[in-house]
Amino acid sequence: MWFDESGDYLQGVEVCLSSNCDDRPDGVQPNLIVVHGISLPPNQFGGGYVHQLFLNQLDPDEDPYFKKIEGLRVSAHFFVQRGGEVTQFVSPKKRAWHAGISSYQGQERCNDFSIGIELEGTDDTPYTAIQYQQLAQIILALQKSYPNIPKAAVVGHSDIAPGRKTDPGRYFNWPALWRLINLTN
Repeated sequence: MWFDESGDYLQGVEVCLSSNCDDRPDGVQPNLIVVHGISLPPNQFGGGYVHQLFLNQLDPDEDPYFKKIEGLRVSAHFFVQRGGEVTQFVSPKKRAWHAGISSYQGQERCNDFSIGIELEGTDDTPYTAIQYQQLAQIILALQKSYPNIPKAAVVGHSDIAPGRKTDPGRYFNWPALWRLINLTN
């Protein structure tokens, strides 16, 4: 995987642009990658509901849980489904709305300087091998196109919002990811 010449779009993936983003603060470049886990409805996979959420098209009448998140405006830069399908929702140059109240190494508002990658999954379900492979490819492409992102600056949502968030969860295999991006941690 690699980005187009503009650095906006990852080649070879589906692009569905979300309006749930805005400009990064002046002079701020991405220097952190945040890994998330998501399933909609909770603990269910497939169905296209994550896409609908990020595109503000989720029908609150389709599931009781959807009424609880009605009106929520969130997005991520990328979403990796269980089968490895990748969708890009926001250019890495823009600020996606994925981190919420967060802090990394004393710096608040992680959305300002991070790139969010959602994996279809739950805290209590192992992720698939193809998801790790696709995640690693996205990370490597980002680090090549955005040299401000240090090799080790890949964290879970739980790392930047402890006590508030738990994803990507206890079954996320960090050593497997480090091997795939050739980083020993």
